[in-house]
Amino acid sequence: MNSNALRELFLNYFKSQGHTIVPSASLIPAHDPSLLFTNAGMVPFKDVFLGLEKRPYSRAASIQRCIRAGGKHNDLENVGYTARHHTFFEMLGNFSFDDYFKREAIHYSWKFLTEKLNLPPEKLWVTVFTEDEEAAAIWLNEIQVDPQRFSRCDKQDNFWSMGDTGPCGPCSEIFYDHGPSIPGGPPGTSAVDGDRYVEIWNLVFMQFQRSLDGELTFLPKPSVDTGMGLERLAAVMQGVTNNYDTDLFQPLIKAAAKEASITDLTNTSLRVIADHIRACAFLISDEVHPGNEGRSYVLRRIIRRAIRHGHKIGLDRPFFYRLVKPLAMQMREAYPQLAKKQKSIEKILHDEEQQFARTLNQGLKLFEQELTKLKGEKQFPGSALFRLYDTYGFPVDLTADMARERGLTLDIVGFNKEMDRQKNQSKSASLFVSAPSLQLAEKKPTEFVGYKSLKQAAVPILDLFDGKQSIEELSVDEEGFVILSKTPFYAEGGGQVGDTGYLVNATSRFLVTETFKEGALILHKGKLTKGHLKKGDKLKAEVDAEKRRAVTLNHSATHLLHAALREVLGAQVMQKGSLVEAERLRFDFSHISPLNVEQLKLVEDRVNQQIRANLPIVTEMMSIEEAKNAGALAMFGEKYGDKVRVLTMGSFSKELCGGTHVSRTGDIGLFKITAEIGISAGIRRIQAVTGQHALDWITALEDRINQLAKLFKTSKDNLLEKARMDMGAKQALQKQIGALQQSIVAMMGEELISQAIELQGIKLLISEINGIDGAGLRHLLDQLKNKLKPAVIVLASIEQQRVQLVVGVTKELTEKIRADELANSIALAIGGSGGGRSDFAQAGGGKPEALDAALKNVKHWVETRLNGNYA
Repeated sequence: MNSNALRELFLNYFKSQGHTIVPSASLIPAHDPSLLFTNAGMVPFKDVFLGLEKRPYSRAASIQRCIRAGGKHNDLENVGYTARHHTFFEMLGNFSFDDYFKREAIHYSWKFLTEKLNLPPEKLWVTVFTEDEEAAAIWLNEIQVDPQRFSRCDKQDNFWSMGDTGPCGPCSEIFYDHGPSIPGGPPGTSAVDGDRYVEIWNLVFMQFQRSLDGELTFLPKPSVDTGMGLERLAAVMQGVTNNYDTDLFQPLIKAAAKEASITDLTNTSLRVIADHIRACAFLISDEVHPGNEGRSYVLRRIIRRAIRHGHKIGLDRPFFYRLVKPLAMQMREAYPQLAKKQKSIEKILHDEEQQFARTLNQGLKLFEQELTKLKGEKQFPGSALFRLYDTYGFPVDLTADMARERGLTLDIVGFNKEMDRQKNQSKSASLFVSAPSLQLAEKKPTEFVGYKSLKQAAVPILDLFDGKQSIEELSVDEEGFVILSKTPFYAEGGGQVGDTGYLVNATSRFLVTETFKEGALILHKGKLTKGHLKKGDKLKAEVDAEKRRAVTLNHSATHLLHAALREVLGAQVMQKGSLVEAERLRFDFSHISPLNVEQLKLVEDRVNQQIRANLPIVTEMMSIEEAKNAGALAMFGEKYGDKVRVLTMGSFSKELCGGTHVSRTGDIGLFKITAEIGISAGIRRIQAVTGQHALDWITALEDRINQLAKLFKTSKDNLLEKARMDMGAKQALQKQIGALQQSIVAMMGEELISQAIELQGIKLLISEINGIDGAGLRHLLDQLKNKLKPAVIVLASIEQQRVQLVVGVTKELTEKIRADELANSIALAIGGSGGGRSDFAQAGGGKPEALDAALKNVKHWVETRLNGNYA
């Protein structure tokens, strides 16, 4: 049975059992900073399990795309070396939210495996938590599982927790027995790590709440969360014992083998590449791009690991991007969006391959050089590990992979010392921390009434929080959170900032500084400036109307901007995020290159045309499927319910949006783009202002033009021509200065040659030369490199309290001494930074007083490199 048939059979089975089929969520968890990636089928339902969100159904089934690479759940180092570990996988799951429990969950799973998939019961092995007598009785007495193929396991194997506190419960696992020809023992024994018995389905019964002191109490509404990996199930159904031998991987392995012209399809590197293209393509399709932080860096690590494995099998050219096409073909039934984004995914991967190719060979050469110095030691040094990371872009786990192949471990302590020394701790710091949890599960959802009114008659306080726990009262000057049954305050979401304002009664006044959501609850954060509050007190709500109005203008403008960008640049443009404030708006979108002046003008003009057209803005509630069929765009990273709010602006824009908006586009008044910048690979950002803020921006611009006209002693109309004339005169003077400097440089060259010293058979020249700019230093360096060989040359100059320096290393020395590394070493001492190539680099810094000492250290630095010491 192929993988497409398995997906269809699973969903149809649970649909017939009254389950709502829920499409796969994004690999990027919505509103969950505790997770890098969606790593399990239950992640999209997390708030439902916690009681913070209510869905219109109580039982669901899904096939969820998952990533396990980076963070707590990280399978990366095992990928390719085992039969079952993957960075990307699909989790088949069925879920019950206070509906059915153990009996039904167990019967559903057994019936699907034995009746729908026709797996022989004697090939299945079942485990339960040792204290879960209820589940054991169902398996043994109702299902009548063979007691010889049944195990009771301890808490480590068969008890699941969402965290240190919160929902938890026992689980029951179903294993498939591949037979005695495969090594490994049954579950619950010391030999369980073999491949004979493979876990295919895990049934989690969430029936307890764990408190801070570890005490377990029964949940009033128990739930079920199950998960079954498609890759493992496909292996079982296709009669193979290794996931890489299934139809999910074989087309990719064969495509990679064809690229490398090899025939051994069991090659580990082929398996790594096949796994990694799945993860990379789906991450990019979910708008994650390679970068140096957070999720983007995890993606970069996976790409570079694949490239290195390609290099191992002779692929020295860009190849990885070519596997997107066979992947899109293979996944076209289950995930047609991959084919739609194929070209953009290929381009991003190709660019990343080319970037890493520049340093890959040099890094591999350094790795081999370090191996020759180990002389029998089994630990790769931290200093070299850091050089590979910092200079050549080798992620640590990539070097760990290489070291493992040679039977080596890594000196992580030494690596961390180097990181500290370079003050780069930020590179290793996690961007994702656990979110504080307010124990709000039993509260009723807050009713938002702020679309039509900015004021709300007095309603009782449902709860008060101090940020950690529920409190009974709030005194004057204390900060806290107020929860009401209904509110006109908009909670931060969809890029729009939350409302501010006041909650008041006759004796008390609470200043609301932020409004945000926790599940289905709206929390008013702020400070009690007058009186005293306790639960049950009634408060009137008053939103800051002026701020809300300004925010509303900007939010409606982002919708017009999004539509205009897609019209001018193409339908491939996707929103990546936004920030809608009272003073300005910020809009992030996917696009490979910067927008030119003409494109920006077209976008701005198109938005203002729609404002002048005074289009009506209409909102409708409909199902998510109806919205998609109507062509409504959804915002990246946002989580939507089954019923969604669709915002339509004439025939120009249709998007899903829960934010606040004007009634007609003409209310926006004016739209002005103030900046367009790149924020990461393939992601651009436009900043803009609207209404009065746009007029203020134009007025400020006119003031600056008037000041410039005064400075140039001309009128505004003649300012451009006068500036061109002055620039021409300046360039002529600079040309004369350059000619004079070249004459001076030519005369100085011979004198400097005589200052070079001999050092272990090479020439070393270190000199501070003032009165010469950067171009002059580079010209002089080129002269000296032609006349001094082999040589290391450092030239520095101080101009306007800034140090400029250039470093040259003749080609025959670059194996031992790199110009860019020497420049960086000097730059650190003078409070700056540097960069370049192995034979040429330049640097600058703001500490001219430190230059003398820094130059004196160059000789020692060069000596250590000549002696082969890289510490």
